Amino acid sequence: MRIAVQAADLDSSRIDGTRVYILNLLKEFGRLDDSSQFLIYHKNTFNPELVPPDYKNYKIIKKDFPFLWTQTRFSWEIIKDNPDVLWMPMQALPMIRKKKLKTVITVHDLAFKYFPRFFPAKDLRRLNFYGDYAIGNANKIIAISQSTKDDILKFYPAVGEDKIKVISHGFDRAVYEKPRNMEKEAEVKKKYKIEGNYLIYIGAIQPRKNLEKLVEAFDLVKEVFSDLKLVLAGEKAWLSEGVFEKIRKSPHKKDIICPGQVNFEDSGHLLRGALVFVFPSLYEGFGIPVLEAFASRVPVICSKNSSLPEVGGEAAVYFEDNDAKDLAEKIKEVMNDENLKQAHIAKGLEQIKKFSWEKCAQETLKYLKER
Repeated sequence: MRIAVQAADLDSSRIDGTRVYILNLLKEFGRLDDSSQFLIYHKNTFNPELVPPDYKNYKIIKKDFPFLWTQTRFSWEIIKDNPDVLWMPMQALPMIRKKKLKTVITVHDLAFKYFPRFFPAKDLRRLNFYGDYAIGNANKIIAISQSTKDDILKFYPAVGEDKIKVISHGFDRAVYEKPRNMEKEAEVKKKYKIEGNYLIYIGAIQPRKNLEKLVEAFDLVKEVFSDLKLVLAGEKAWLSEGVFEKIRKSPHKKDIICPGQVNFEDSGHLLRGALVFVFPSLYEGFGIPVLEAFASRVPVICSKNSSLPEVGGEAAVYFEDNDAKDLAEKIKEVMNDENLKQAHIAKGLEQIKKFSWEKCAQETLKYLKER
């Protein structure tokens, strides 16, 4: 079978959950299925952190074009190359294609439906237009969590439930299950100017991540833990100005560290060195960082919404996403009780047994190849 993959997201300078997903499935596909040929299309140059492996059954196809790449150059290449199935690992689909081409899309989340105010107007129009078309016209849909499947059925009631398959994400065991290396950890902390004990968040800096509430909670926690730092690791995304304004107004702004985007290896060291991982997001299609923190043996505190209880199970400590006092109390509770902390770390190590990129890839391949 010839399977086409739209992998242009791997060219992006910003790393997010969608790009981590594409990369890790491409690490698995060629190994798991050497009888199929994979046509992997991208536009420019792969991000050095997102380069897929060069398996013998992979054909990497680089085709640049200045505008509407998916709907123009990529669409033409798919017509010309005539694969058996097209996998779009995002909620988009070329509108011009052969009628007989089987198409499968992955829907990561519908945040733009729930929180349109958190998206620039241009991006919101694009997400609605292409998302509506792809979800309405794909032959099959992969939802990355039951929560995401429920959202698809809520916003697109005409889509049949049997057209959607839930296939959960995994996490990079090689990076996050490493034992602590204190020397390397100290080196990484120095690189990002982090000293002493700290809470950590890893992810995009944008309104949906609810980081303003985390800053409020941190100010309350500092009343008890005066030496504590807060690390907000991640690249600035759209509409992030409010987050940085909140930090500037914090009485503890000198103890809030924003190192920007960190590479995968460094994020593992920073997680293992943290006291607590906090994930205060208002909405997640899945939430890979929760699994990464569990694997790094760090207690997790996260919002009780969307897919997060599904991913965190009984291992995470949950708070109400609109309540900074509740978050502050949960942080203090975990930090004050070593037995509670260790119990949640142990539960986290059990929870991650349910998830892996290999399992995700096996289920995805089976779904792609089914008639």
